[in-house]
Amino acid sequence: MARMVVNSMSSRPQTKSTPVKRKPLAASVQIRPQTLDSAYSNVEEVLLSLGTSEQGLSDQEAQERLARWGPNEVTAVGKVPLVWQLLKNFGNPFVALLCTLSLISFFLGNLQGGVLILVMVAISVLMRFVQEFRSSRTVAELRALVGTTVTVIRVNDRGESRRQEIPLREVVPGDIVTLSAGDMVPGDVRMLSTRDLFVSQSVLTGEALPVEKFETLQVPNRGTRPLGREDPTEVSNLGLMGTNVVSGTATAVVLATGDATVFGSVTKKAIAQRALTSFDYGINRISWLLIRAMLLMVPVVLLLNGFSKGDWASAFLFALSVAVGLTPEMLPVVIAANLTRGAVAMSRNRVIVKRLSSIEDLGAMTVLCTDKTGTLTLDRIILERHLDVLGNEDDEVLEYAYLNSYFQSGLKNLLDAAILEHAELHETLRVSESYRKVDEIPFDFGRRRMSVILEKQRQQHELICKGAVEEMLSICSFAKVGGKIVPLSSELTGQMSAVRNEMNEKGLRLLAVGYKQISLEHANYQYRIPDETDLILAGFIAFLDPPKESTAEALTALRQRGVTVKILTGDNELVTRRICQWVDLEIDRVLSGSEVESMDDLELRQAVVTTTVFAKLSPLQKARVISALKSAGNTVGYLGDGINDAAALREADVGISVDTAVDVAKECADIVMLEKSLTTVVDVVMQGRRNSANIVKYVKMAASSNFGNVLTVLGASAFLSFLPILPLQLLVQNLLYDLSQITIAFDPVDAEDIERPRRWETQSIGRFMLFLGPISSMFDLATFGVLSWLIEVNSGTQHAVFQSGWFIEGLLSQTLIVYMLRTRKVPFIQSWPGGPLLTSTMIVMLVAVLLPFSLIGSAIGFVPLPPIYFFWLGGILLTYCVAVHAIKKWYLARFKSWI
Repeated sequence: MARMVVNSMSSRPQTKSTPVKRKPLAASVQIRPQTLDSAYSNVEEVLLSLGTSEQGLSDQEAQERLARWGPNEVTAVGKVPLVWQLLKNFGNPFVALLCTLSLISFFLGNLQGGVLILVMVAISVLMRFVQEFRSSRTVAELRALVGTTVTVIRVNDRGESRRQEIPLREVVPGDIVTLSAGDMVPGDVRMLSTRDLFVSQSVLTGEALPVEKFETLQVPNRGTRPLGREDPTEVSNLGLMGTNVVSGTATAVVLATGDATVFGSVTKKAIAQRALTSFDYGINRISWLLIRAMLLMVPVVLLLNGFSKGDWASAFLFALSVAVGLTPEMLPVVIAANLTRGAVAMSRNRVIVKRLSSIEDLGAMTVLCTDKTGTLTLDRIILERHLDVLGNEDDEVLEYAYLNSYFQSGLKNLLDAAILEHAELHETLRVSESYRKVDEIPFDFGRRRMSVILEKQRQQHELICKGAVEEMLSICSFAKVGGKIVPLSSELTGQMSAVRNEMNEKGLRLLAVGYKQISLEHANYQYRIPDETDLILAGFIAFLDPPKESTAEALTALRQRGVTVKILTGDNELVTRRICQWVDLEIDRVLSGSEVESMDDLELRQAVVTTTVFAKLSPLQKARVISALKSAGNTVGYLGDGINDAAALREADVGISVDTAVDVAKECADIVMLEKSLTTVVDVVMQGRRNSANIVKYVKMAASSNFGNVLTVLGASAFLSFLPILPLQLLVQNLLYDLSQITIAFDPVDAEDIERPRRWETQSIGRFMLFLGPISSMFDLATFGVLSWLIEVNSGTQHAVFQSGWFIEGLLSQTLIVYMLRTRKVPFIQSWPGGPLLTSTMIVMLVAVLLPFSLIGSAIGFVPLPPIYFFWLGGILLTYCVAVHAIKKWYLARFKSWI
């Protein structure tokens, strides 16, 4: 059985093995047609072509094959080549725009401007590449803490077959693997033996219902499935990589791994069609908002300067520079830096981020859906009572439950673990001497029960079944009362219902236990689901999962931060209500799975808003509830760890699982926690909001500042006989400002800015830009007045004086205003900026002041300014900061929001 382990704590048998002589691995094994061809060949031919046997490979032979064929990973979703990581950053709309502007500059003969634009592109692309490379490396290191393992059969150095756990990536063609409920199929496999095996193939076909697999071939219905004329998903004896076992058990031989699998070929075709997240949509909307603003303003700047100055070539170059000035080309870098920092910060809370953009989705999350087991409760099941059908203590019920849990080979859950803690029964019942396992009917979520068939003292077969009470009652015809077997009458059923309700109201979860005895002359050795009939109901076993002490506090914290918690559980309403009372979770409404099933999509979308608890849900019903919540305008997170949570994890905006979850749950999750706790969820939600807040800070500051500069350019172009700033100077100013903002990822965020869920609102950013941008233009005009006075004093160098002065004022005002706009509070008094941001902005401001006095400044047209200018500049900047703070207070009162 495949399961997830923490590598630092895991240990698997280390055995020294010698090579076993086998036929070499055929060169055609690792191509897709081999998967289909193997389905139509007999088992002996398949094993021979793979150079293996049902006893498995030796460790050394497996290592040789691993070296030959490579790790069992799909390249398209695994490691991306560095060259491709670098080149894909040029696909950003801002980068594409800057490259276009650079080409136009070269075409018009402005070599300096074209080179500087390319420098800005290079800085943006390289910094984003470095951030993403570091991010991917960090995520890889974090994900290495959690690894999927597979149970394989290998031959030791003494020639003995034994089962062992190995990492999924080390599976090779020819390996013999065992599968059970909750396992991911580790490659394309051919079934050797199966027991009621149902596999979910939705990752390949999109169909939610699982299909049954057999060791025998059933001819596929070609041409009706998504994968084409010869569709492997239709073939009954094939299991495909990426699918997962819903119920049953199997032994299989691996035909192909990694890129050679059907999943690998499909993934390569579909990788470019990956669906955008809500975060991606938000970034794209904002990007195009800024591009539209640029396309509107730049032609106006071109026309004003062309007609007023008569030099259309210079006017065109200046308009291009304005276009660059309006472009926040460092936005991808800022985003990458924030997401990487968020992933690292979450790792300190023992949280592994598999999809970086899910950090932003956490910040926007308005509804968290979760199961109650292990989240509201301790996830430490205690077997509290074992009762007969009338509610009296009965040791025989516990004995039947122990035998069922001990002999089952499928996925043992926490209930089984609690039963098996009664190890004293092993000796009391003389399990090893008195019982031999004959067969098993595995658990599935439709039947919600499982059976083992045992041969007792070679005298008879006993079918022992345990499961959910309703499902057990449907297959029981008799009950054991006071040592006697009596028909299961309606009166007795009513008495049992009273016992069940009493236990549920106490917060105890009940399973029913039944059995039937089969004489050897009527016994068979291939039992199926139809054999689960006419059972004798022995009684109930009652479990308690105590609530966590931290749960009530965490629920309060989520509620105060605008996140609504809803419980989606397969358990019954009474138990769930009792647990919710223990943790102070107020219940507005409860819907059962049958009620959900009876509603159409519109009715369900209206109902989910006011419903707190959804009880007795099937896996598909959980996913449907989440879809309805999303349709109602919510950003939905789902916390789950079971096989029945896979569909819900895929459907949610952000799927959250834990390292102890089954394989399929962790594969579907975007975030994996090493500790299942709502307190940890609170922490990661707040980290997501901090990341989002810092990205929005940059966007709002850059957009409003750049918009203000363009308004100033428009005004100056209309009244000045020369350009207020040269194109190259404007590009340098924009480059320095962007460099100062890279460290915004390290800036602390005020508590008020992360109290509520955050969404990307294009309208809010546009409004912010329109209100705050003109303020900077007003003080630019004041600077123009000072510069006009200086020009009279220093006639002959008026253009250079004006351009140098406005360069310094523009860059200082843009950079200083960062401190004003990063917080709704009084800067430096009520809210102190982060050290890296303070350092980077101070360095850039110092460069701005010194540049006109340097050789580089002289080369791009600057001249030294008289000391008196800096006196006036200090007054203008101080007044500007006071004015912005006053406008900020008004804006807050008017629109009730800031960052």
